[in-house]
Amino acid sequence: MHVHVSSPEGEAKFWLEPKIAVARNYGLSRKQLNQVQKVVEEYKNEITKAWEKHFGS
Repeated sequence: MHVHVSSPEGEAKFWLEPKIAVARNYGLSRKQLNQVQKVVEEYKNEITKAWEKHFGS
């Protein structure tokens, strides 16, 4: 399971399992990646529920 994050500066893909980790990064700085990872960690449950609703569990 993964999530894509986009911004004007670039985009990244984060794995949600088995642990949250950057899979790919296109243009985001290390600081931006760290900030986004904190948000992904904070909202992991909501992201997972939305992913399962959209794709099925």
